[in-house]
Amino acid sequence: MEIAVVIVSILLIAIVLLQSAKAESASIIQGGSSELFQNRKERGVELFISRLTFILGFTFFVLCTFISFM
Repeated sequence: MEIAVVIVSILLIAIVLLQSAKAESASIIQGGSSELFQNRKERGVELFISRLTFILGFTFFVLCTFISFM
């Protein structure tokens, strides 16, 4: 069971690093941009990565909860 948690956590870290930043051009020092609050839809690979992140996060949570009750 612990091996599954390690594998899921490594995959979760990798997939989070692959995600693009939502506010790529926003910066506190530069004052941000007007596009920061613009509505953006995820499509294609970005949508797949977002859903995979959710699935891996949920799996990690369930595995850790299960291990803590054992």
